[in-house]
Amino acid sequence: MIEYLHGRLADLTPALAVVDCHGVGYGVNISLNTFAAIQGRDEVKLWITESIREDAYQLWGFESRTERELFQLLTSVSGIGASSARMVLSAMTPAELCNIIGDGNDKMLRQVKGIGPKAAQRIIVDLHDKIGALDIVPASASGGQTAPAVNAEVQKEAEAALAMLGFSPAPTHKVVVKILQDEPEAPVERVIKLALKML
Repeated sequence: MIEYLHGRLADLTPALAVVDCHGVGYGVNISLNTFAAIQGRDEVKLWITESIREDAYQLWGFESRTERELFQLLTSVSGIGASSARMVLSAMTPAELCNIIGDGNDKMLRQVKGIGPKAAQRIIVDLHDKIGALDIVPASASGGQTAPAVNAEVQKEAEAALAMLGFSPAPTHKVVVKILQDEPEAPVERVIKLALKML
């Protein structure tokens, strides 16, 4: 069993990281949270979950053990596969997800692409008691650090355009805000083009 991979980051997209470990390149499926955390690094350590089926062998990697534990909890819920679990973890941080499950906020979960009303309810019912065992700081108590302000008008226009293209609100919001934090002066057109590459 692979516990983690530690090596040179050979290639990176919002959905896949290639980690070079002593000359062997491992393709690892990642979430947007992990993508944002490792972007720009030369060397990475990803905590791994293996998915072995008759027709496929996949590696799912996470920048933190906590995110991996949440991924494993999500995939333990009936009807939630690895791809759906990654979508959830791309739409919100581990702390936000724990708050949502703890509050029973199925409305927020339903905003994630591929998560319908029944799946959202199953996640809340199955994981409500389990997330308490995870050592996660609530999203509202994250050390008092505030994210840089973003251009609200550009953000609104970009999110509206992406919504018209069929993208779900939660992951779209996360990606647009990240782009505007990195490039505060970016016009709407550039934000949309960058978001299309990341969603």
